[in-house]
Amino acid sequence: MFQIDVVERCKANDRRAQLKLYRQYCDGMYTVAMRFVENADDAEDVLQEAFIKAFQKIHQFKGDVTFGAWLKRIVINKSIDHLKTKKGHLITLEENYIVPVADDDWTINEKISVDEVKQAIDQLSEKYKYVVLMYLVEGYDHKEIASVLNLTEITCRTRLLRGKGRLKELLKIKRYGTGS
Repeated sequence: MFQIDVVERCKANDRRAQLKLYRQYCDGMYTVAMRFVENADDAEDVLQEAFIKAFQKIHQFKGDVTFGAWLKRIVINKSIDHLKTKKGHLITLEENYIVPVADDDWTINEKISVDEVKQAIDQLSEKYKYVVLMYLVEGYDHKEIASVLNLTEITCRTRLLRGKGRLKELLKIKRYGTGS
């Protein structure tokens, strides 16, 4: 009830309600932005742009998902936009012709630390990294990832499968010093 009331007040351009929502979500959304942009200043910029867009578009929030989930999608989109602008190129789509095989096994050697997994994810190319982050860390499904990244679901599944394979290779190399 609290959240719906605050969102409705934000729709009426109530600055106090906007501040309340900002304070409630800023830390969590900053963490999401940091997972993508990996730079504190850039994450702050992304966060600011995301909240500005959220408050400008709050009338589009229909309540079919939580406000946090709606805002997280904006933060992720802004993070990816920021990275695309910074890199100066768009991600090319080459995987549309491949149909991936479902593989939900994400187990890795228990001796590998969370930090080692994070470092390996950071080494993935952008097209795999975003999909892996959104699937594993943010908990999005293929349809949601495809929508956010403007991909087909097949491309999303392919990138996740390839990203997972590359991630396992990187962890194997890290653990044993060799890929073979």
